[in-house]
Amino acid sequence: MDLDTTLTFLAYLVAAALFIVGIRRLRNPETARSGNTIAAFGMVIALAATLFVIEFQSLLLIGIAVALGGFLGALSAERVQMTAMPQMVAAYNGVGGGAAALIALSEFYHFQAEGGSSLVADITVPLTVLIGSVSFMGSVVAFLKLQEVAFTGSVTFPLQQVVNALLFLGILTLGANAFTGGAIVPFLSPVASVVSVLALSGLLGVLLVIPIGGADMPIVISLLNAGTGLAAAASGFVLDNYILIIAGTIVGASGTILTRLMSGALGRPLGKIIFAGIAASGAQKKGGSGEEKPVNSVSAEAVGEYLADEASTVVVVPGYGLAVAQAQQVMRDLTDTLESQGKRVLFGIHPVAGRMPGHMNVLLTEVGVAYDKLYDLEDINPEFPETDAVIVVGANDVVNPAANDPEQDTPISGMPVLDVESAKRVIFVKRSLSPGFAGVDNPLFYNTEKTMMLFADAKQGLQDILAAIRS
Repeated sequence: MDLDTTLTFLAYLVAAALFIVGIRRLRNPETARSGNTIAAFGMVIALAATLFVIEFQSLLLIGIAVALGGFLGALSAERVQMTAMPQMVAAYNGVGGGAAALIALSEFYHFQAEGGSSLVADITVPLTVLIGSVSFMGSVVAFLKLQEVAFTGSVTFPLQQVVNALLFLGILTLGANAFTGGAIVPFLSPVASVVSVLALSGLLGVLLVIPIGGADMPIVISLLNAGTGLAAAASGFVLDNYILIIAGTIVGASGTILTRLMSGALGRPLGKIIFAGIAASGAQKKGGSGEEKPVNSVSAEAVGEYLADEASTVVVVPGYGLAVAQAQQVMRDLTDTLESQGKRVLFGIHPVAGRMPGHMNVLLTEVGVAYDKLYDLEDINPEFPETDAVIVVGANDVVNPAANDPEQDTPISGMPVLDVESAKRVIFVKRSLSPGFAGVDNPLFYNTEKTMMLFADAKQGLQDILAAIRS
């Protein structure tokens, strides 16, 4: 081993250690920012070390690609709104998976042209192309769904699972053909077989994600992220690059753990989420059966009066509507005002509130809400029976008791929800009676004895409540 190779290997070890330390510090909100910085510094070391083992004539092209990608990344990160952060995560994740697949295909082509292919490369190239392509096209579909451009809701067709199974079988056959040098399908060369794996895997990624919708989308993003990590790790074997193997394995493992935790939070096995493709029935979507039901529509003054005079304990449940209205600062001001009057205010955060894990936590902590006031589902549910008022801002699915109804089969059936109906009073701040992202009507809207419906934009509604309390 020459000196350059030794130094590169040592740099990779340092980078890997920084990755692990950074990820560990991400576990605590107080150390998360420094953890992100530490991991990023590790990536800088890894990239710099890699440049020393690359041919000089390639550095110019790499520099151009880095400059262009860095500019586009910084520009998009600066301009993206918090409401669009899930789409951005899906897009960035997809690019990583697609890059891993194309790199593996390129390396395999060179191996075949030079006759220097190895057993490890023959095994890992089709695997990398498969996982990377599925992650790329699946992330594209996830982006389109979240942006509500295409494939909204649950898109299914007859024999969909059979088609997926046949596609997967064809991909395995083509991968085996590439591994055996064309012995299984003689008219397809190994390179053509891998190109076919790339195309069919992309189609499989589309078909796997289009039936998934509603509250399951955060899980899809996490699962695709894990897939991209595994594709990167597999491409590390193709390129004989240790840091790719280490970093990809860390991403794949952490994404898999997060996916399993979130599927547990939804109360459904991961296999059912991926393969069932449950769609809400027409009676459950966008307004239910169309029957006119009475609701207790109130003014901001009535809400403010109740909070000021009769509520001593208040729990706030934020949802995606809070992010859309950019109402987090007003929510913080309302919290401060209620606490200044001697009231106890907590926040109930559902694991899948918003469109990605931690969405609501980030929104609230960025305006200075103390993290010890943010309670997870299992911690806040015991508090509801002693709560005088629950303020639900722009949320529906995560507080919908229909999830616990054994007679209904909906996209949220079996999902643990925040037990807000146990509180003395439930106050919804939302624009209309339209259901949430999963398309399931909420029976709490029509509980006129318990529920107060303030129909307003989240930001304006909270401002009006705040003004009413202060006056």
